[in-house]
Formats: sequence, structure tokens, C-alpha cells
Amino acid sequence: MWIGPELVECEGVAPMMCLQVAYAEDNEYELFYDQIAGFEPVEGTSYVIDVNITEVENPPADASSLEYTLVEIVEEN
Repeated sequence: MWIGPELVECEGVAPMMCLQVAYAEDNEYELFYDQIAGFEPVEGTSYVIDVNITEVENPPADASSLEYTLVEIVEEN
């Protein structure tokens, strides 16, 4: 995943700050409403990270059916 350097305001269940992510180097950034376990981004730093994505059984109605866990920070700028 490619992580943009700035958090942006977004609206999930309530107003929040979202990461900007791309799933390929040439893709446009899109808002990411979930959390990535083990990943604490620093504002102003871009990242390329490897994540493990697992499906959550019976997620709450207002939560994602996917869980993201940091495997490795490949690059940071």
C-alpha cells in the first residue's frame, strides 16, 4: 500500500481523519477509513507498506469486514 503524507478530514460514522492510500504506485489516492494495526504514521511522511488483510467474521454493523495489520514498512520518505 502507498500511504500519502497527509491525513485528511473525512466522514465515517462521525467526522474523523483518514489516511490517503493507493493500492498501486500509479493509482490515485483514495480515502482509507480503517485502521492499520501496528502502523503509526507520522504526518508529512509518505510510506510504502506491506499489510496483511484478513476477513473479520461477524463484524459490527458500523465496522469493516476487513482487518489490516502492518507486516513491514518497505519505504518511508
